[in-house]
Amino acid sequence: MSLPNGGWFKSSYSNPNPNCVEVRFLDGTAQVRQSRQPDGPVLVFDRGEWEAFLLGAFNGEFEFPE
Repeated sequence: MSLPNGGWFKSSYSNPNPNCVEVRFLDGTAQVRQSRQPDGPVLVFDRGEWEAFLLGAFNGEFEFPE
């Protein structure tokens, strides 16, 4: 099965410009890249790492300090 854009997508909360991160799920990993640099580096996380990040984000652990 071929996914559009190589399987990369960004959040529906992103604004319409390409100033975002994109993610795809491939071979049991979550892969993250900067949308402005599609040929740039990719961060790769296994399922446990990705789930820990999502839980931390959901719980507000990564909010910018005031």
